[in-house]
Amino acid sequence: MKPLTPRQRIHSIHTRLVDEVRTHPAPVVDLITAQTHDPYRILIGALLSARTKDPATAQACAALFTRAPDLSALLTLTIQEIDTHIHPVGFHQTKARHLYHLARILKEQHSSQIPRTLQALTTLPGVGLKTANLTLANAFQIPAICVDTHVHRLSNLWFHFNTPTPEKTEAALRKLLPRPYWLTWNPLLVSHGQTTCPPRHPHCPRCPLAGLCPRHPDQSPQPPSPTPAVTTLQHLLQTPQNPT
Repeated sequence: MKPLTPRQRIHSIHTRLVDEVRTHPAPVVDLITAQTHDPYRILIGALLSARTKDPATAQACAALFTRAPDLSALLTLTIQEIDTHIHPVGFHQTKARHLYHLARILKEQHSSQIPRTLQALTTLPGVGLKTANLTLANAFQIPAICVDTHVHRLSNLWFHFNTPTPEKTEAALRKLLPRPYWLTWNPLLVSHGQTTCPPRHPHCPRCPLAGLCPRHPDQSPQPPSPTPAVTTLQHLLQTPQNPT
């Protein structure tokens, strides 16, 4: 069989992951996006999700958005009140301070609007490259590659980048991935990394990437058993056309 070109390989990985994650629970920020399409909630959810598992992020978002459904409401809360609502997340005290000051910067410097550029977003307290890219992609559908621990780990596994940091992995992906894949690369790899390919105990026998992943060169993967989920990625993802 003729070896796949890099673009054909990317398309094959993307297509198989789209099929795989149709019954997976949606990552929390993608769920917020699908339910609200609200840039404020997407930005806050992305900030809270940093170094935090999805169940804790979802719990914190639900509590905070009940009390502060928009920026004007967030401005009325003290740091201590914010901390009480987001307590399940990692580094909640630091994130509470960031949210308190972020709300005031948005009001005073951005007319209470969420910025639409990477440069402006990354000047906000607590907003790093990952959070900014996730906000651009989910809130505004601006092509951006959000690289978290799963995207960093799996992209290095599949494409042998040997990049030491997520920032360098993002730069490598920008050169490799065609732009139609940028918006969906993060939710696909996050879902795959949380379920089929966790770092310590990957489930290679049921992985759909047989023949595409160096851990699983066998060409015949076992089809995964469908697992019902209340909210899935099925309606959030589209597969780009096969590149020529």
